[in-house]
Amino acid sequence: MASTQLTIESYDIYHGLPTFKDEGLTAIVTGANGLSGLHMLKILARHPQRWKKVYALSRRPPPDDDLPENVQHIPCDFLSSPEAIASVLKDNNVKADYAFFFAYIQPAPKQGQSIWANVQDLVSVNKALLSNFMDALTISKNIPKTVLLQLGAKYYGLHLGPGSPPYEETHERVMLEPNFYYAQEDVLKAWAEQNNTHWITTRPSHIPGAVTDNAMNLVLPLAMYATVQKHLNQPLEFPSDLKAWETTVSISSARMNAHLAEWAVLTPIARNESFNACDDSAFTWGQLWPRLAARFGMDWKGPDLDAEYKEIRMPYEPPPRGWGPTASMRYKFTLMEWAKKSEVTEAWKQITATHGLRMKEFVDIDRVFGFTDATLGFSYPIHFRHVMTKAKEMGYFGYVDSTKSIIRTVEEFADLRMIPSLPPM
Repeated sequence: MASTQLTIESYDIYHGLPTFKDEGLTAIVTGANGLSGLHMLKILARHPQRWKKVYALSRRPPPDDDLPENVQHIPCDFLSSPEAIASVLKDNNVKADYAFFFAYIQPAPKQGQSIWANVQDLVSVNKALLSNFMDALTISKNIPKTVLLQLGAKYYGLHLGPGSPPYEETHERVMLEPNFYYAQEDVLKAWAEQNNTHWITTRPSHIPGAVTDNAMNLVLPLAMYATVQKHLNQPLEFPSDLKAWETTVSISSARMNAHLAEWAVLTPIARNESFNACDDSAFTWGQLWPRLAARFGMDWKGPDLDAEYKEIRMPYEPPPRGWGPTASMRYKFTLMEWAKKSEVTEAWKQITATHGLRMKEFVDIDRVFGFTDATLGFSYPIHFRHVMTKAKEMGYFGYVDSTKSIIRTVEEFADLRMIPSLPPM
């Protein structure tokens, strides 16, 4: 069997990253002002010789005031017609070797519902985002060599209850209810076949990454929680139970997801494949919690074994695994409840006034803090069979310590003035 030699590199806390000899490439990044799209821009901007032009497509510009020279923002609404989007592409002379699709809309749930309860709205709006963009590429005769679509862990039905870990890319779809990832994947595959080109999908889990947009962000609510608790001379208290504290979770840092995406489109054997995306790092909330508290210079409390817990039972039995009991999430309190307390909101006003922070008050509490509540309460493993198998066999070895990545993200939020400066290390 022939041997293969690869060259990999490290920078900062990120290791085992691929290197490439390609030069003069062009790319489209959609959803460029969001968590994943912005970090994709940052990775492509690291190598302007490789990526001579990156078109950042989103309704609003990326939050960085000074875009790299190889990045051009083009305002674009993917809920407009394919013809209108095609006109935008033509008017700006967009021609891309590759396209990365991260555009996403999270419709607000109805009162009292979970953030993922409005499944029909999720399917219709997010399928439309992708379909309109793909059709616009065809109309504008702009067919990339590969289009990469980022999906997520909900592909495995993990928001509906326990499945069968470790989660592999070959697992069958979970058909308990409609899933917009399946609709998007079908659209992409059909479009690629019709246009004689290639597709790739990636499936990250919880995504740490610093960006000024606070929607669907795992780490920002944690950082705000720690900031206020310290201000009130209260410990960083874990809101869920011992099972959630000890459960293994695959974390998918935004920068590592972007490195995997770049590798995938530039690697011929990765075409027409789906890849789990994660840090390849063992992680539990119990591992993070004391280190997060230490970074803020504050005390912490783990699960209270004697507390009375509110229990939220997962909606399907049997659950996505197809047999046996479902699971429950148990909370002593939720961050949604905490963020609505008068002493908390008053403390945040004082903190923002003192430190000149961007966000003067908590907004969209149920959605922003509810997303982090969901991630803290999982009582069953979210464990990907990731780069130890499929992507590694194809030559991708990217790695970051997930605990270090989350703490680095908190530090970057301080740099963005989303929370106050942290104590010196």
